[in-house]
Amino acid sequence: MPILIVGIAQAKALMLDLASPAASKREKGRITTYPLLTTRRLDQWRLGIATKPTMRAGNRLGFHAIVSHGLSWFGGGELNPPSYRRIGASRRGSFYAEGSSSVQPAPPPWPGAIGVAPEGRVMSQFSKMKHSRDQWKHKARQRGKGERYQRRENARLRAERDQVTQTLKATQVHLRELEARLHGLATRLKVDVVHLALQLFLEARISFRAVSRVLTLLALALGIQKAPCPQTIINWVIRLTIVRLDSARTLRGLPLDRAPFSNGLIWLIDISIGLGSGKILAVLAFDAHHHQLESEAPTLRQVHCIGVAVATSWNGDTIADFLKRLIATMGRPAAYLKDNGSDLHKAVDLLDEQSLGSPCIDDISHATAGMLKRTYQHHPAFESFLSACGRVSGKLKQTLLACLAPPTVRTKARFMNVHRLFTWADRVLQLSPPGGAKRGSMLAKLRAALDDLPTCKALIQRFRRDAGALLACQQMLKTQGLSPDTLAQCEPLIDVIPTTAIRLEFTAYLAHQLETATPLGLDHVGLPISSDAIESLFGVAKHHGVGETQDAARIALRLPAFCGVPTREEAAQVLEVSVARQREFTGGCTSLTKQRRDVLSHPERLESLGLEQGSSHVALIPSPKNRPNNKTKIKISITYENPYGPQRSSPAEPLVIENTGPPDIEKTVLAS
Repeated sequence: MPILIVGIAQAKALMLDLASPAASKREKGRITTYPLLTTRRLDQWRLGIATKPTMRAGNRLGFHAIVSHGLSWFGGGELNPPSYRRIGASRRGSFYAEGSSSVQPAPPPWPGAIGVAPEGRVMSQFSKMKHSRDQWKHKARQRGKGERYQRRENARLRAERDQVTQTLKATQVHLRELEARLHGLATRLKVDVVHLALQLFLEARISFRAVSRVLTLLALALGIQKAPCPQTIINWVIRLTIVRLDSARTLRGLPLDRAPFSNGLIWLIDISIGLGSGKILAVLAFDAHHHQLESEAPTLRQVHCIGVAVATSWNGDTIADFLKRLIATMGRPAAYLKDNGSDLHKAVDLLDEQSLGSPCIDDISHATAGMLKRTYQHHPAFESFLSACGRVSGKLKQTLLACLAPPTVRTKARFMNVHRLFTWADRVLQLSPPGGAKRGSMLAKLRAALDDLPTCKALIQRFRRDAGALLACQQMLKTQGLSPDTLAQCEPLIDVIPTTAIRLEFTAYLAHQLETATPLGLDHVGLPISSDAIESLFGVAKHHGVGETQDAARIALRLPAFCGVPTREEAAQVLEVSVARQREFTGGCTSLTKQRRDVLSHPERLESLGLEQGSSHVALIPSPKNRPNNKTKIKISITYENPYGPQRSSPAEPLVIENTGPPDIEKTVLAS
């Protein structure tokens, strides 16, 4: 049946005779839309004629869709057709279903086409801009969605590629291992090669070239595909230094009840002799309870190098500044173990003035050498004895009696080892008993070579009795530590010392050191009083792996590697150190070997040596990752002036908490 649609637009009627739609197969009573009309949402309108299905069939009333148009097609292109009004009709154009009641409610407003206002006006510039912006936003969202998807896909592809590459490498290594097993060989991993090379250099004490030759010779038997070259082994040793300095940040000893604010470590401090253009200041650390954990004196296997610095000269101020930097990183030590050097003593006093001091322990070897020096240096027969030994050495060398030549004793720190010379003299004199000797016999030749040595026999015997008792006490105290028990064991040996001055001074020294051990709570454990470990470190570093020129900077870079025992875990960490990290670590090091090579090859560069004199020296300390190693401004809290624990509070301080300290402390002050 024909459908009559009446459109009222600005009081002008429009009548359309449309064909009846085909019968719907839907269930009767449902609402259907007109099939020939296009429906769009309000946000999809465009300029021109837009359509919108307006459902008059709310609450399932059964009416067909009614479509409104924003423009009419009356003759002459008139926009406002003649009005066909009814009572209550709106001025805006609308269509109603034929036969609808005139009293039904007014239809909703008929939206006009985009670009035409309700009264026929053109859309404003703001609306156009807003519409354009909405289009741009839509395009941007679509474009961003595509780019994000592309980035995710690229990341996924890269991850898959890296995983495939790693799998391929692992498969190739496994394949080589299977091939080696098929031929009766076992292929070693690279970390095992690094570990073996470090053991050969640091423990077997063979040179870099020798390590490379040994690994090349045993490569087939050990399953090593390619032996490392000497320069590669040098790089591994330097990277081991980096690994150990990084691990030193968290180094701590067993807690001390009487020194709760210390890190539980004893710091060994010493300065080497001049090497090249500088001197090395080294700081080693070991547990204060060493003699409770070990049954021997501290050696290089039990100590850790926590700081190394090289400078042209050292004094109390510069040493104190370096120790202050270490304290800022590592914390305050339980005690310092040092020799009797005046510079080290002044540095410790300066730290104590800044409330950063710790107790000092004097090395027993240097202490006894000082006692012997003060007693025998100005002895009238001592210089005669040394002169006689020199003449005897000249007469015995390059003869049949060369095996009896005296040992060499260096002039610097002579009294550290001069007892060896007295021991040799006593044993050589025993080869010449009283009585005559046959002419031309070996005894006659020996007596002729002894020169004035027999006249010093009284000095030799007295010195041996003094030094023998001191050396026996040293051996016991270095191994077991100083405690009331070991002091009681040393008393019989001290009583037989013939020189009264040495006996009294040595007794006073032991009593003073025992007083130092009591505040630390180490008197019952054993106080370490030997600095042989750091002396051994300097001795090994000066001769092992060093070329013709002894370079203090190069030696300093290897000192941390000589301390401790290399492990497989450290070898794995060595492989993780990058080349850039190694270059940054060694960037401030001036190589004397490189300077020598450059100057000898290019004489015009001789003047450049004077320009490099002012360059900064090496300073290696374990610093946090977010703090540079050369930081100069260091702020250390010195709230507690007593390094052994909290102090009693004064009435003027604001906050007091009762009964929080050890039994002998009544009050603890908290700084606000």
